[in-house]
Amino acid sequence: MSLTSAATLVTLAEGAEHGGNHQSLSPYVTGIGAFAALMLLLWITTRFNRDR
Repeated sequence: MSLTSAATLVTLAEGAEHGGNHQSLSPYVTGIGAFAALMLLLWITTRFNRDR
């Protein structure tokens, strides 16, 4: 790894710390949305997995 690519990685890592969060994304909305999507997938899976 060259010195330039190492410096680029450090710069990208520092940018992720300071600019990673977007103001309009609430962690609660994201969490509830992910939970709802997983519950929907679980419900669909259980409908297809019935013993006939």
